[in-house]
Amino acid sequence: MNHPPYKTKSVEKIALLPYRERLKKIRRAGYNLFFLNSEDVYIDFLTDSGTGAMSEDQWAALMQGDESYAGSSSFNRMQKSVRDILGFPYVIPCHQGRGAENVFNSLLVKEGMLVPGNAHFDTTRAHIEHNLGIPIDCTIASAYNFQSRHPFKGNVDVKKLKQVLKKNPDRIAYILITATCNQIGGQPVSLENIRTVSGIAKRFRVPLFFDIARFAENAYFIKSRERKYRDWPLPKIVREMMRYADGALMSAKKDAIVNIGGFIALRGKKLFQELGPRAILMEGFLNYGGMAGRDMEALAVGLREGIEKNYLCHRIGQIQYLGKGLAKIGIPVLQPWGGHAVYIDAGQMLKHIPYYQFPGQALAIAAYIEGGIRGVEVGSLMEGRDPATHQNKKARQELLRFAVPRRVYSQEHLDYVIDIFTKIWKKRKYIRGVKFTREVPILRHFSSKFSVV
Repeated sequence: MNHPPYKTKSVEKIALLPYRERLKKIRRAGYNLFFLNSEDVYIDFLTDSGTGAMSEDQWAALMQGDESYAGSSSFNRMQKSVRDILGFPYVIPCHQGRGAENVFNSLLVKEGMLVPGNAHFDTTRAHIEHNLGIPIDCTIASAYNFQSRHPFKGNVDVKKLKQVLKKNPDRIAYILITATCNQIGGQPVSLENIRTVSGIAKRFRVPLFFDIARFAENAYFIKSRERKYRDWPLPKIVREMMRYADGALMSAKKDAIVNIGGFIALRGKKLFQELGPRAILMEGFLNYGGMAGRDMEALAVGLREGIEKNYLCHRIGQIQYLGKGLAKIGIPVLQPWGGHAVYIDAGQMLKHIPYYQFPGQALAIAAYIEGGIRGVEVGSLMEGRDPATHQNKKARQELLRFAVPRRVYSQEHLDYVIDIFTKIWKKRKYIRGVKFTREVPILRHFSSKFSVV
């Protein structure tokens, strides 16, 4: 693993609860790790969203926060960072990524309309379906082949995309590329694929938008895996990526390394003017969009720090280190490594647990009980129910995601996780599945409760 390009200036105390106490905590939480308190958790890999450590420059920028309702200079600095780094002239701030999705999809998605692209993540899919649209997964087949080492598993299947566009010429809301693609393991999208999809979008006169929560990590993979761009600096790769999109939605809680914030970035003035009133209604005025001025200041700095080469080398290096360590002891881990998380194939590891008893959730519970580690299921539980039949969807992969917060954990923490999974691997046959005791209808993995089967 690359040496950290930073040193620690402030620390947060953590403690490992005794084994019996962890058992009590998870039972009280209804076997849903979202209901655990932070002090109940020793290593928190639930998400990398808003959980990173801000830099001294970001903390200093907070003090410049202009909290004016309109005409905020903090917004102007945030807007300048977005324009400089991404190249989009119009920026609508939102309180976080799902706020951007809510505003955006409320305008573009109508009943029965389709949104094709690579695999949509949970909140993206939920917002499309909430507006009575239909997300269509056009990810390449290699994304769902655990044995494949395809360097860009996040790529869109061009043939499948064309078929969807040809069969439904009047029902396409827009095409969405998520880079990196969280739902299938934080896998990147190649610049070649982005360019090809852009050409198809233009041919069919359909707008192309990006989900860029982890665009910097995607740019790093383009530089390291796509030979043509190995000598390109990361900022140039980022601008080249964005050149092909009509706009982008961002949860800045990921690659801008802030605790809250997001935005919609657009190339066209017309769409900006159409979205503006909705943003004011749903998020706040166009100069703050649900964020405090101090948060916009931190975002403006973090957006620049997130594309620094040394930082990204260490960031991706941590994922590789944890992934290799788990694979070495026999844990089936998705490869090649993604940018923000390690994904364990719980379906393969716990073959005795059927999909409707959610092996990913069962493994997440086991990781907490054994070592105080919190992760999240990405599988049939997160997949939800079919809107038409109301039957449980069977995910293509039953995964447990360990999302590593940015600039937070040390190598010793990662070694601890590997040690705990050495123990879990030996006990895997005794891990049991779960069933609902309370199931909520929307984004059920966040707030449902379970019992052990």
